[in-house]
Amino acid sequence: MTDSVNISAMTSSEMTSLRGAARRNVLRLFCFLLIALGSAAAVTAADTTGARAAMVLQIDGAIGPASADYFARGLEKAKDRGAVIVVLRLDTPGGLDASMRDIIREIIASPVPVATYVAPGGARAASAGTYILYASHVAAMAPGTNLGAATPVEIGALPGLAPREEPARRDPAATHDPKAGASPPKGQSPSPSPSASKMEAKATNDAVAYIRALAHLRGRNADWGERAVREAASLDADDALAAKVIDFMARDVADVLVKADGRAVTVGGSQVTLNTRGLDLVHVSPDWRHQVLAVVTNPNVALLLMMIGIYGLLFEFMSPGALYPGVIGAICLLVGLYALAVLPVSYAGLALILVGISLMVAEAFAPSFGVLGIGGAAAFLLGGMILIDTEAPGFGMSLPLLAGLAAASLAFTLLVLRLALTSRRRPVVSGREEMIGHPGVVQSWNDGAGFVFAHSERWRAVSDAPLRPGDRVRTVAIDNLTLTVAPEESGDRP
Repeated sequence: MTDSVNISAMTSSEMTSLRGAARRNVLRLFCFLLIALGSAAAVTAADTTGARAAMVLQIDGAIGPASADYFARGLEKAKDRGAVIVVLRLDTPGGLDASMRDIIREIIASPVPVATYVAPGGARAASAGTYILYASHVAAMAPGTNLGAATPVEIGALPGLAPREEPARRDPAATHDPKAGASPPKGQSPSPSPSASKMEAKATNDAVAYIRALAHLRGRNADWGERAVREAASLDADDALAAKVIDFMARDVADVLVKADGRAVTVGGSQVTLNTRGLDLVHVSPDWRHQVLAVVTNPNVALLLMMIGIYGLLFEFMSPGALYPGVIGAICLLVGLYALAVLPVSYAGLALILVGISLMVAEAFAPSFGVLGIGGAAAFLLGGMILIDTEAPGFGMSLPLLAGLAAASLAFTLLVLRLALTSRRRPVVSGREEMIGHPGVVQSWNDGAGFVFAHSERWRAVSDAPLRPGDRVRTVAIDNLTLTVAPEESGDRP
């Protein structure tokens, strides 16, 4: 018995010891795993922050508020990641002056060098793209691309600069002698034609000063930049390289990084030597915000949203409590107003559109035999044509869309007018007014007054005509609860 008890005691002690050792081993293993995971995370973080990367942005199509927002966000990501360089692949026919200047301000203020690369083959950096190319720290083009045609659009009395949509064309003078592309021959004035207005001359001179300032900032051909503005001159990639408008030609983005390596550029007021070999390419695609902004800042879409918003609120006011027209209309109106706020809008055009809509709506409530409706349609069309102060590609107003909206609004006005006239001609079917003309039968009568049975009810009635019980009468007037009746003529009976 004693031996068995001792054995049992030893076994229990050993088991307790084993449990303690197991707990200690598990604790050691857990601590080891935590240390290993922490080390791996530290290494991964070090690799992420220390990875040498080049952020690649891409702008295709007209430059507008969406493009400027996308570029600014891309530069912010590059700065946060610590990218070595930002490569902007550019293919644009031009765009809005305000958006172009926003992009250029971002480039000049950026702590990360920006290389603008016109690609792929067949792409162009026309109009606003030329200014962006001049402002970039590194300018490169793919074979078969072109730039230029940066003349300000003619905007008459409306001040402001907006690049004109012009087809890119090869400059003959630059083809024969690319290096001599600077100033016009002696005896020829580089100023605009005598027929140009003072406002156009101011816009042109402002654009010339702007592109020359960018050229001096980056050490590029300022004289050819002036020709691109004054004469809408254009160059292909080979001639642009010969004229020292760009730094080099490249086959792709990787070739841009190889050829940019070792170049000295000025970033933030200090000179930096680029070290761009062996960089990882990180492509930044447009997000949903850019895509939505690109859609709503289209002037045609903005006008449609405005129309939906105005008519939605109008329907809500006409039928309070419907909710759906009011909610949808308010949202569309606010989005449309936001789009117009970031576009170069002519307030005269916007006022004409509002006046036109008001006149077409007024036609339904104050019929003028078409004068208000036709005048409103004309004001709407005229306002839509001058709504945007620019002819930049992608930002013009569609004349068929304007005509369709005006026709739809006018048709809606005429429909409302027709329904109103039709309802006016119909007999009243409810209320006190329904009693007028309603037939009845005299129940009792004495000395010009009595009671009649009309509309399934017994009414007190008066009449100037002699009546007797059983006569058929018609109601001609009603005063409180007393009817004025008249004998029913034989022709009144159906």
